[in-house]
Amino acid sequence: MSARFKDLVIDAEDHHKLADWWCTAMGYVRRDEHEPPEGGWLRPHDWPVPIVDPTGGGPLIWVVPVPEGKTTKNRMHLDVWGQTEELVELGATVLRARDGEIDWDVLADPEGNEFCVFPPR
Repeated sequence: MSARFKDLVIDAEDHHKLADWWCTAMGYVRRDEHEPPEGGWLRPHDWPVPIVDPTGGGPLIWVVPVPEGKTTKNRMHLDVWGQTEELVELGATVLRARDGEIDWDVLADPEGNEFCVFPPR
């Protein structure tokens, strides 16, 4: 085996704002709030923000600061179960609605990162 899955990473110009958006959208929390570091250490503001599923069911996601905005289509993206309307109310944008060809909606988060939304089971 040459590699195995570790974490997901999302690039962001405002990594704190986007981390908070994804926490709200998916019920995640900032890892440092869920599992406070020992000794009162605080993550520097300009460091990536780790967010986690508080139930332990989902992967760790790092929201990483980058200086540039998104300019092209993602080559990799998240698939989530959820309600498109709720995500749009939170600030997502519908890029393509489900239709006769696809059974999911393609959305973009507030910084333009594409993700697919599948209706809850």
